[in-house]
Amino acid sequence: MTASTEAPASTSTDTFDSLDPRTGAVVGTHPVHGEADVLAAVARAEEAARWWRALGFDGRRERLLAWRKTLVARLDEVAAVVSAETGKPLDDARLELVLAIDHVDWAAKHAKKTLGRRTVSPGLLGANQAATLGYPPIGVVGVIGPWNYPVFTPMGSIAYALAAGNAVVFKPSELTPGVGEILARTLADAVPEKTLLEVVTGFGETGAALCRAPGVGKIAFTGSTATGRRVMAACAETLTPVLIECGGKDALIVDAGADVEAAADAAVWGGMSNAGQTCVGVERVYVVESVAEEFTAALVAKTRGLRAGTQFGPMTMTSQTEVVRRHVRDALEKGGRAVVGGEDSVKPPFVEPVVIVDVPEDSSAVTEETFGPLIVVNRVPDVAEAVRRANGTSYGLGASVFTGSAKEGERIAEGLRCGMVSVNGVIAFAGIPSLPFGGVGDSGFGRIHGEDGLREFTRPQAIARQRFALPVPVTSFTRTAKHMSTLLGLVRARHGR
Repeated sequence: MTASTEAPASTSTDTFDSLDPRTGAVVGTHPVHGEADVLAAVARAEEAARWWRALGFDGRRERLLAWRKTLVARLDEVAAVVSAETGKPLDDARLELVLAIDHVDWAAKHAKKTLGRRTVSPGLLGANQAATLGYPPIGVVGVIGPWNYPVFTPMGSIAYALAAGNAVVFKPSELTPGVGEILARTLADAVPEKTLLEVVTGFGETGAALCRAPGVGKIAFTGSTATGRRVMAACAETLTPVLIECGGKDALIVDAGADVEAAADAAVWGGMSNAGQTCVGVERVYVVESVAEEFTAALVAKTRGLRAGTQFGPMTMTSQTEVVRRHVRDALEKGGRAVVGGEDSVKPPFVEPVVIVDVPEDSSAVTEETFGPLIVVNRVPDVAEAVRRANGTSYGLGASVFTGSAKEGERIAEGLRCGMVSVNGVIAFAGIPSLPFGGVGDSGFGRIHGEDGLREFTRPQAIARQRFALPVPVTSFTRTAKHMSTLLGLVRARHGR
């Protein structure tokens, strides 16, 4: 299939092709937008942002819900582009769209309640003041998106930024530019008055130009930790704030009382779906000794029936196959034992499922993000050791806990150094629009989704309005020693007991 390209005209004649990673066939041809193109897109977005903000929460809600309806109507069309550019099965692409649509709906319906100006208590010393807090939009938000979930992940920024009153300039991955363009077309169909979602396509320099553009009020980036650091450095030149969502090395903990079959099923989906190319996918499993054999047997049985190219797609970025190969080799050379697959499972552009047990904690398969269909399973004497090992990484994105007690599951979850945890499930937090999504450490900072995600794309504005003059003029050169004595007496009476 060939996607039409309706990105802004480029000042350069350079173009590039997006390819189907399964076959190498050309999916679409796109312009390489340079700095002048990016600046022009930002200028157009600034104008659109002023119009969009003036609509108010109700006007924006109406139009965003119209976009939601358009996305539903064109779901299969958009999913087909996702499948063609990433190689993932069509139903997985459809699932990605379904989750994104739910987030558009939530953001549209909750923006007013979350961001609307509200009265707050002025406190004793401000008793003569009326205090209010509001969250006006930033203006233009730059979004730099990934290729693994080219709709769901950037929409966590795009939908929430729009709901907060901003316009967006979106730089999709060079591997999935057609997805960015078709998303923009669906929004233009639903909201024809102004172009609220500008799309610029190209490579690293296009993204760097977006980071440097003076009209951009914030950059939301999703990608590798190394690239995230470069994005921060570029944004530092203009003091542009950033939201950074990088990778993870997420762990799944299996306690002694867990439903072992359910835990194994979750590990297989979390580790193998989308060919393991999921930032919150399961890469490490720590299973308590007493159920380790049962769990491993269940995991092996469920994994052996999976086939790359059928249940999941190829490595969208071909070079990632060598990372998987290196991690498998290192795990085996350091004493790990392959119970499913092995080094021969790497067959570019596909990688068949690999499960390796008893891998030393200093192996690159444990310490580095694999981003492929490889699961490492290690036994631990107890949950405390599982938590210690799960936390023994510079990453801190998500995690999963399986246990027989809900209360115990939440206790274990609270001890994990990460942004999100699913108890007796896997990646469930990503599908709940009211929960914030983001990590700590090398996994980044800032949040998309939920109320935190809406506020991420605003600037808090405090307003204090004097209602009457205080009898004690504290902030005036007319203040006397007697005035100060009265004030100190009030403070001691209220706070000194």
